[in-house]
Amino acid sequence: MTRSIRTGAGRARRGAPARAMLGAALCLVAGLVLAPPPARADYLVPMDLSQTNHLKAYGLAYRVLAMGENVKWLLNHRGGSFLLPERAGIPMEAQARGVRLERVDGAAIAEILREVSESNAEVILLEKPPSIAVYAPPNKQPWDDAVMLALAYADIPYTIVYDREVLSGELEKYDWLHLHHEDFTGQYGKFYGAFRMQAWYIQEQIMSERLAAALGFDKVSEEKKAVARAIRDFVRSGGFLFAMCSATDSFDIALAAEGIDIVPREYDHDGTTPGAQERLDFSQCLAFENFTLIMDPLVYEFSDIDMTPQAAARGETRDYFTLFEFSAKYDPVPTMLVQNHVSVVKGFMGQTTSFNKNTIKKKVLILGEVKSADEARYIHGNFGMGTFTFLGGHDPEDYQHLVGDPPTDLSLYPNSPGYRLILNNILFPAAKKKEQKT
Repeated sequence: MTRSIRTGAGRARRGAPARAMLGAALCLVAGLVLAPPPARADYLVPMDLSQTNHLKAYGLAYRVLAMGENVKWLLNHRGGSFLLPERAGIPMEAQARGVRLERVDGAAIAEILREVSESNAEVILLEKPPSIAVYAPPNKQPWDDAVMLALAYADIPYTIVYDREVLSGELEKYDWLHLHHEDFTGQYGKFYGAFRMQAWYIQEQIMSERLAAALGFDKVSEEKKAVARAIRDFVRSGGFLFAMCSATDSFDIALAAEGIDIVPREYDHDGTTPGAQERLDFSQCLAFENFTLIMDPLVYEFSDIDMTPQAAARGETRDYFTLFEFSAKYDPVPTMLVQNHVSVVKGFMGQTTSFNKNTIKKKVLILGEVKSADEARYIHGNFGMGTFTFLGGHDPEDYQHLVGDPPTDLSLYPNSPGYRLILNNILFPAAKKKEQKT
């Protein structure tokens, strides 16, 4: 029959059987040409309890953005699910990551969008992958920083920056900046009391003093204040700042202490400014005000912003915080930041674990709190054209991370609610912002 088609109508005139075969073949070809293409379908990445790997799902969404495709973030729908476009390679990417996908056709998509429109949910368009920087010293190990762990596990690229890069203006290259358990007051984390004779502590002090001198500063504390001001300028000009652990409160303390010395001689070889507490300028801070400094070098605490002692008194089995539920249609930004498959998150300690509500500025939004105490764990605010988000604690899956503890293996915690909060922040800058309704 193939040969008959190729020879054309002259060969078919030999008789009816040949004409019948040719007609059947032409009908088959016409059917192949005229049949409608398969209906387009997208991929739903559920982020509720059915998801096999929540953390790598964020990496998949980032990867799709890097392909040049848009991603729809379905806020408050099945734990903050993602809707990915149909594109070759996405199922294989998901399979490689162990991420569960659901193929949804046009009718299913219409039903999802109907459910979103009729509930406390919203569709947010993610348009481009944010450029990410992590503030970390040269000797920082990846397992010392929960965000670096999360980025590596989710396969999201980032660049490490430190004081030299910050002070030379390189932050303008990035959309999003993370600060972890850093000390912007120049007191080396206030580890003096317990670790001043340890080799790692001595080496850190030597390296910090050399760097400050190389950058033209007489003291580490003054150099760190300059870095804090540069980071504040990054936020003011539209940057997204995310901080955890001691970077949260020490950052604002450094800003408030402009022009005064709050560092005891054990750290910088000279005394503090008389009346330093009364001379703090809280108007320079992003998140906190009216806090009281703790200037004793032997006390492992910067100020009364932190409420680690109260968290420790509750103990691991009773330490939880609750995420607020926001209106996705009216408050999309905080809604993005709290997306999760649970509303109550297991607590975790750090040098700064939680925030005294009495020291939080009134304009700052509390995203997560300890209901039984006057503690906030997770806060967010605007500054200039940018935003800042602070999360207390050090490692969401290591309750009391101590110096020298082994790294957390995130393959054991692919559905970690605490790590999801970190990854919400990483995707937040990718969103096409909607005008908030008033």
